[in-house]
Amino acid sequence: MAPPWLKSLPDGVELALLIQPRASRTRVVGEHDGLLKIQLAAPPVDGEANAALLEFLGKQLGVPRRQVTLVAGDASRRKRVHVVGIDAARTEAVMSGA
Repeated sequence: MAPPWLKSLPDGVELALLIQPRASRTRVVGEHDGLLKIQLAAPPVDGEANAALLEFLGKQLGVPRRQVTLVAGDASRRKRVHVVGIDAARTEAVMSGA
């Protein structure tokens, strides 16, 4: 069964994330309250954290940055991100092992 933070879509996956900006380094922490927690080194100023998040997810999942889009939570710590061109099983394996 897929974790609660991962939703399979016909063209890819949607991730429910909890973001902690201004961390010492960018990394996946693990599951927290049904969301995947990610620490970002970028500050939450002028969209820097959102840009860093999308870049980080693309790199982790091995997809181009243009295939990673922010669906909801632009100014929130709780975000939903849509990733095109990857399946749920691979996403879970990469993010759980990261």
